[in-house]
Amino acid sequence: MFAGRFNDISFKGDIFGGVTTAIISLPLALAFGVASGAGAEAGLWGAILVGLFAALFGGSTSLISEPTGPMTVIMTAVLTSMMAKYPESGMAMGFTVVMMAGAFQILIGTLKLGKYVTLMPYSVVSGFMSGIGVILIILQLSPLLGQAAPPGGVLGTISALPNILTNINFSELLLGILTLAVLFFFPKHYRKYVPAQLVALVAITILSVLFFDTDSIRRIGEIPAGLPSIVIPHFNADMFMTMIVDALVLGTLGCIDTLLTAVIGDSLTRTEHDSDKELRGQGLANMISGLFGALPGAGATMGTVTNIQVGARSPLSGIVRALVLALVVLMAGGLTEPIPMAVLAGIAVYVGFNILDWSFIQRAHKVSLQGMMIMYGVMLLTVFVDLIVAVGLGVFISNIIIIEQLSREQARQVKAISDNDQDVVPLTDSERVLLDRANGKVLFFYLSGPMIFSVSKAISRQHSSVGDYQAMILDLTDVPMFDVTVGLALENAIKDAQEANCAVLILCPNEQTRQQLAKFDLLDMVPKENIYDFRHEALLASLTYVESISNDER
Repeated sequence: MFAGRFNDISFKGDIFGGVTTAIISLPLALAFGVASGAGAEAGLWGAILVGLFAALFGGSTSLISEPTGPMTVIMTAVLTSMMAKYPESGMAMGFTVVMMAGAFQILIGTLKLGKYVTLMPYSVVSGFMSGIGVILIILQLSPLLGQAAPPGGVLGTISALPNILTNINFSELLLGILTLAVLFFFPKHYRKYVPAQLVALVAITILSVLFFDTDSIRRIGEIPAGLPSIVIPHFNADMFMTMIVDALVLGTLGCIDTLLTAVIGDSLTRTEHDSDKELRGQGLANMISGLFGALPGAGATMGTVTNIQVGARSPLSGIVRALVLALVVLMAGGLTEPIPMAVLAGIAVYVGFNILDWSFIQRAHKVSLQGMMIMYGVMLLTVFVDLIVAVGLGVFISNIIIIEQLSREQARQVKAISDNDQDVVPLTDSERVLLDRANGKVLFFYLSGPMIFSVSKAISRQHSSVGDYQAMILDLTDVPMFDVTVGLALENAIKDAQEANCAVLILCPNEQTRQQLAKFDLLDMVPKENIYDFRHEALLASLTYVESISNDER
């Protein structure tokens, strides 16, 4: 189970990586826990449990897993909707969704579908990630301004903004602004030694204790020491379909987040992760996290990159990180008591700002107008409608655009000539001589490249005048594959030719393509002697046939 991934253990690098990433994770876990509505302890235990079990059972050597901004946004929406309808059991239902999401990830990994998860246009990925960043920022506006988050998610926060702005707690706003100032302006050369999030958390918390009254600032409070309580899975008939959809969204987002981060890790370590095993490990980790009332998690880019940069080379670093965080929770939970909510809101806003795909936003209009429109469309749908709708529509429209572009390109690869004056088909000089001797009575029908359904119209268009010829050579030499629609289009081309008393010769040396022709019974539609492997033979046979008809007419 563990063979291979632990072969390159570097005790110094892995231990240092584990301690460093634990320090980075601490403020983020607190911020995400509070932002989700489940509490700071849910964020910390999510960082511990997801990080530990993903490291033990995953498929990457140095991936750091923990609650992330995107996962927190979805979890916040899940908990908000569940708690609004079922105040008593909503929390348990929310964590049941986490367990279901983990089970879904295990299923994806078991079915070996990991490699397909990230087959998504970048404009769509950029759009929904940027949308999640916007959601995270909007949801933290109320805590940043010193008030409890209003119900209703993004739309609820926007509608409540006038009331929020008229009741600003300026003390908490100042702390939030100072937090953001530290995060944005902390010198880069110092970030190598200490994360800006930890500096902001400690410095602004000390400042709040020294200069503000305890009662005037909303604070986290002491995190309960000891192990978390088990959450008994809770289902509700009225919400069951909603829970399934939420689990699919959470699980899919976790898969995408994890595998994209794993690819980044591979590029830094020059290794290759096992995507299916990674998803199974992440799924198990999320199931356990949900069972103990902790936030779900996924591969975290910042933690993973830092882990690798400080020398970690095996999953031992992830185990060390989880143990360090567990010691903090079990032995030093009281240290979190004075941390202001506004500081955690500032950290969450900073995370949301960094989730925004600034590099693509800045150059999208230069790269592709269509890509830019898809990206902004997906982003707006993610923020104001639904993540599944956003991604589904984004992928659908992107694929339609790509298919349309491929159709134009493939249509150029469907060519029909009857003399050697048209230099559009790769014929040798001797083959062109044979075609020229046919005096325009042979239609050389040439296709190349993969043929998909969008090219069927071009095939129909090119063979529409087949009745003007005495023989048609269907050249599939350079066709590696074709789909059902193209197969039916070829069948119609052969039938039309035969109905017009035009002999059909098939040129197909490619064994895979010939097998596909056989499956469509296309080889049975022409005499066996009219099936060739070489162009010269097919052209010579068609010329002989045309000449024989001419002799008969005489």
